[in-house]
Amino acid sequence: MRIAVAGATGHIGSLTATALKRDGHEVVGLSRSLGVDLLAEDGLDRTLVGVDAVVDATNTTLNDRSRAVDYLGAVTRNLLAAEERAGVRHHVLLSIVGIHRVEGNPHYAAKREQERLVAGGAVPWTIVPATQFHDFAAMVAGWTEQDGVAALPPLLVQPVAPADVADVLAEVAAGQPRERHPDLAGPAPQDLVDMARRTHRARGREVTLVPTWSGLFGTEMAGNVLLPGEDARIAPTTFEAWLADQA
Repeated sequence: MRIAVAGATGHIGSLTATALKRDGHEVVGLSRSLGVDLLAEDGLDRTLVGVDAVVDATNTTLNDRSRAVDYLGAVTRNLLAAEERAGVRHHVLLSIVGIHRVEGNPHYAAKREQERLVAGGAVPWTIVPATQFHDFAAMVAGWTEQDGVAALPPLLVQPVAPADVADVLAEVAAGQPRERHPDLAGPAPQDLVDMARRTHRARGREVTLVPTWSGLFGTEMAGNVLLPGEDARIAPTTFEAWLADQA
C-alpha cells in the first residue's frame, strides 16, 4: 500500500514510517522539513495522490489551550479535506488514553479536537489511543530541571514502548477502518516519579525529584485516570526491557 505519515520526522512518525517500510509499504512523509506544510496546506494535494491511508502522528508543544486546539484543529481539518479530495480510504489518528477524563490539560484538549474532527469527517477512520511512552517520565522531569533538581507529578501510568506503538499504527493503517481501536498500553502500571528516577540512573545521571501537582498536571489526573480500559491491547515491551537499552 501507499501510506502517508503526518509528522513523519517526529519520534513516533519516524518509527511508524520505518515499520511500514519493513512491512513492504511505500511511505510518503508529510512534514514541513519534507516540503509539506500541513498548516498552510502546501503540497498536500499533490503528495496525497494515490495514497491509500494516512497515519496522523502530529503533535504540539503549545501550552496555551486555545492556541493548541487551534493548531491541531487546523492541521487536522486541512489533512482531512485533502484526503477527501484525493480519495484516501483510511485516516488513522494516534491519540492518548484518558483525554476524555481530563479537562484542564491544553494538550489533551487539542487531542480531543482532533478526535472530534476525525470522527465527524468524511474519510473512514480509526483512532488509536495509547498510554504515555516509556521516555515520558524523563521528558517531564527535563521540563523543570534546574541545578540537578526537577519537579514532576506522581502520576500512575501504564507506559508503552514507542516502537510498539509504531508497529500497531502500521498494522492498523494496512487494515480496514474500525473507528476506535482498543486502548494501547504497556504490560504494567508504573509511578511517574519512580520511572524518572530509574531512567536517569540507567542513563548515568542523578537528579533530585520533587513530587508535585503544580504545573500542567493537576490532581484531576491522579489515581487511575490515565490507565487503560479493561479491553486494552497490551504491547509486549516492558519498561524494564526499555530501561536496559538506555545505558
